[in-house]
Amino acid sequence: MKKDIHPKYYEDAKAICACGNTFIVGSTMPEIKTDLCAACHPFYTGKQKLVDTARRVEKFQAKVAAKSEISKTRIGKKAKRAIRAEAKIAKEANTKSSKKNKKTSDKK
Repeated sequence: MKKDIHPKYYEDAKAICACGNTFIVGSTMPEIKTDLCAACHPFYTGKQKLVDTARRVEKFQAKVAAKSEISKTRIGKKAKRAIRAEAKIAKEANTKSSKKNKKTSDKK
């Protein structure tokens, strides 16, 4: 091997997990910080844990909650069509009755 081209290797590098677990590993860095380890990983513990560094899960849950709030006050397509049909029928009835009134007033 060539000299002075390889990084220094630390046989007693300390790995620190976000859960607080620490253990010794071999690495080119003296200290390593991780998000998950064997003590807190969902595969090994059997517990569900959402690892979200960019808030994606929270954003998705907020969108779902907002959509459910809006859907409580929204009217569906069928209901809107029924309202429009009733308004159209009422309008036609008003125009027919006003035409009849005009014809009867013209005859007098």
